[in-house]
Amino acid sequence: MNLQKIIDKRDEMTKYAVAEITHICKTFGKRDPGSEGERKACEYMADVLKNECGCETVKVESFEEHPGAFYGWLYFTITMVLAAAALFFVYPLVSAILCALGLFIMIMEFGLYKKCVDIFFKKKTGHNVYAVKKCTGEVKRRIMFNGHPDAAWEWPVNYLLGGVGFEAHAIIAMAGTVLYLVFSIIYLAISGAKGIALVPDMTLSNAPWVVKAMLVCLIFVPFQFGLYFMCNTRRVVDGANDNLTGCYMGICLLKALHDEGVELENTEIGCILTGSEESGLRGAEAWSKAHKHDFDDVPTFIIAYDTIHDPNQLMVNYRDLNGTVKADKEVSDLFYEAAVEAGVPIKKGMVPPMGGSTDSAAFTKGGFRSTGITGLNHKLEDYYHTRRDTYDNLNETGIGNCYAATVKCLEKFDNGEKTE
Repeated sequence: MNLQKIIDKRDEMTKYAVAEITHICKTFGKRDPGSEGERKACEYMADVLKNECGCETVKVESFEEHPGAFYGWLYFTITMVLAAAALFFVYPLVSAILCALGLFIMIMEFGLYKKCVDIFFKKKTGHNVYAVKKCTGEVKRRIMFNGHPDAAWEWPVNYLLGGVGFEAHAIIAMAGTVLYLVFSIIYLAISGAKGIALVPDMTLSNAPWVVKAMLVCLIFVPFQFGLYFMCNTRRVVDGANDNLTGCYMGICLLKALHDEGVELENTEIGCILTGSEESGLRGAEAWSKAHKHDFDDVPTFIIAYDTIHDPNQLMVNYRDLNGTVKADKEVSDLFYEAAVEAGVPIKKGMVPPMGGSTDSAAFTKGGFRSTGITGLNHKLEDYYHTRRDTYDNLNETGIGNCYAATVKCLEKFDNGEKTE
C-alpha cells in the first residue's frame, strides 16, 4: 500500500504530538518510574489509542520493580571505594576486595542493567500500555512502535556543566577506582603473608612508592565523593523529549491512519508504551516476559524510539545497552532505508559505552526482533536528564522527520520488505 497521504500529514501530526506532550506534562505531574504520574500518563495514552486511534485491543498492564536500585548502586559502590582508599595503607586485601565488589555492582546495575542490589530498595508498581490495531484480512506480519512514558531524575552535573563535564567526572572517578584496585594488588604482592593475613604493616606503608601511590589516589577522592550527587532523586524532569516524543511516534501514526480511514489488509500494527525505562528498562523487560510467545505466529518487528529531538541526529542504533546488545539487522535496515526513501536525514550508529540504552535492548534480550531509534547526540545534550527537557524545548522538525520515516517504514513493511 502507498501511504504518501499519511506522510503528507506530517505537519498536522507534529502539532498534534506537541499539543499532547504539553498536555501530559502540565496535567499528570512528575512521571518518575513507578509513580502515580507514570500510571496516569499510561492510562491517558491508552484512552487515546482506543478512542482516537481505533485500536481494538488496549491494555494497561502492571509489574513490580525496585526503581531506586538503578542509581542506588552509586551509594554502595562509592562507599566501598572511599573505604578502600582509607584502608589502602594498612589492609590492602580489604581495599582490593572493596574496589572489586564496588566495580562489580556498577557493571551489573549500570553497565548491563542487571538486578544486583534491587532487594535493598522499595518495591513499587510500574505500568505498561499495549494496544493493537487489527488488519482486515489474514495476519501475515506485525509491527509495533515503542516509547517509554516515564521521565528521569535529574543529573545535576549535566545540568551545570553539560555532557562533557558529566562524562569527564564519571570517567575520572572510575579511573581512580581501577587505580585503587591495581595499587592494592601490587601492595598485596609485596607484603606477602602479612597483607593476606590482614595484618597492618607500617614498615611497608612507609615505602616511597606506597606513599606516592596513595597521594595519587587521593586526587580522585573528590570526584568519587561527587558521584553521591550524580543523580538528584528529589527532582524529576518533565521528560517531554525523553521520552514522550517516542511514545507519540506510534500514536501519531495510528491516529493518522484512523483519521484517513486507512485499513491494512495483512499487517497488524501495535503500540507498546513501556514504563520505567529510566530505572533500567524494567517495563520493557516485564512486557517481554509477559508476552514472550504471543507473537510467534508471524514475523514481528519492534521499533523503539527514544528522545526524538535533533533532526541532524536521527539515528538507527545497530548496537544498544552501552554497546553490549546487537539490534536486529533487518529491522534496523528497514527503518534506515525507509528514512532515506522519505528524504529524511539519518545515520547509522550505536548507543556507546556510558550512553545507556533504549528499550530495544530489553526486547532483543527477550527474544524479539527490535531496533532503537534516537534523535539526540549520544555525547549528551544539556537537556538530557535535566530540567531543560520541557514541552517548550521540543523540535518540531525532528519530530516531523521521524514521523515521516516511521510512516515510510510501515509502508515498506506492509509491502513485504524484510519479512519474506
